[in-house]
Amino acid sequence: MRSRTVLCIRKIGPSEEETLDSTNCLTHRPIEKEHCNNQSCPPQWVALDWSECTPKCGPGFKHRIVLCKSSDLLKTFPAAQCQEESKPPVRIRCSLGRCPPPRWVTGDWGQCSAQCGLGQQMRTVQCLSYTGQASSECPETLRPPSMQQCESKCDSSPISNTDECKDVNKVAYCPLVLKFKFCSRAYFRQMCCKTCQGH
Repeated sequence: MRSRTVLCIRKIGPSEEETLDSTNCLTHRPIEKEHCNNQSCPPQWVALDWSECTPKCGPGFKHRIVLCKSSDLLKTFPAAQCQEESKPPVRIRCSLGRCPPPRWVTGDWGQCSAQCGLGQQMRTVQCLSYTGQASSECPETLRPPSMQQCESKCDSSPISNTDECKDVNKVAYCPLVLKFKFCSRAYFRQMCCKTCQGH
């Protein structure tokens, strides 16, 4: 719309005039307002809100949707109908601070390798980033052990008199079984009963 002031004027002298009430003017009153620029405005870019920064730490990006809309924002047009050079950015860099460093993560200890006496048990040890992905950046000096010694209780039931405790195998490897601490294994304990007694 455009508007103008319309007054009812009477000349009093060559350079003097007065304003009267509009009822004093007998001619048709000119319009004070009219429509203008009736052609539709060109489409324009409209940017929606930025997304959160991803990932949650370290360098990342924010994203947003930018639409080509009519000037009254009621219609959405194909992007080609808006000027590409004036399009607002749809992605910007951001950061929510440094990420926590990778750390050693251990699993549960497994079963003891020996059914009786001393043995070993294992567990998994992994270097994982804060997202849970494998990493090689954990300090090796802080790596937890993946193996430890364990001991299983031996069956202390006395050997019956009918079962004489003796070394079954005539080959002289029973001293080696004792030397390398294989007495904790049921097979060797049975084969070298006499040698393993008390060990």
